[in-house]
Amino acid sequence: MKVAYIFSTSNAHYTLSNMIVPQIESGAHGFEVCGMFFFLDNTFMLVKGNDVGERLSIIAAKKGMLLMGCDKCVIDRRIQDSLVKSATIGCFPDLHKALAGAGIEQVITL
Repeated sequence: MKVAYIFSTSNAHYTLSNMIVPQIESGAHGFEVCGMFFFLDNTFMLVKGNDVGERLSIIAAKKGMLLMGCDKCVIDRRIQDSLVKSATIGCFPDLHKALAGAGIEQVITL
């Protein structure tokens, strides 16, 4: 199943670092993750030097997975020039356009 994740809750870092990222890295996640969208303080995970962001950047480069931070959230936090290599900045219309042809079957919000 092809999925996209939206991270908007305060426990997203825990879920990513302890569950989702290790599962993807080991090939045990069970879903094909086509994209991840980060809101609010979760955008800090996409900053260079953040372990989760660096690991996701490697996964994204290998698998062609989209990593996108909410443009307003990233700009409000003044981190737009500090994101990991694979991360992009955008809003829902950009997310929809980027994932339009991916065949997403489910969007999961955490």
